[in-house]
Amino acid sequence: MNDKKRIVSFRDLDVYRESYEAMLIVHRDVLPKLPESEKYDLRDQTSRSTKAIPRLIAEGYGKRHQRAGFQKYLDDAMGECNETIVSLEQCRDIHKVDTDLINHLVARYDKIGRQLYRLAESWSNFKRTKNLT
Repeated sequence: MNDKKRIVSFRDLDVYRESYEAMLIVHRDVLPKLPESEKYDLRDQTSRSTKAIPRLIAEGYGKRHQRAGFQKYLDDAMGECNETIVSLEQCRDIHKVDTDLINHLVARYDKIGRQLYRLAESWSNFKRTKNLT
């Protein structure tokens, strides 16, 4: 018996759901705590990078039939994930935003990055074994 859930939409990907939920927490509980002086820098950049991760997963999933299409989007999402981690650490270290919350989010984005890496690796192996183009 196969315990794996069938994936019929990008919404079925655990990493999509995890990144979307983490993005909501950042927007609700972190960004409003940044000073107005960070409106066009740290706040804006963190907002864009957190929103980009689930968007890239969704867009890449739509191009999964292309050679290396999905892979490129997963790689870009990993880059945005790393950028988000740095931004969150800056929120914590420069502006003293809730240390426990930031540490939790950094750990969560680290997990998301590892999930993206494993998904990219699995997709690459799947494409090779199935000889899909």
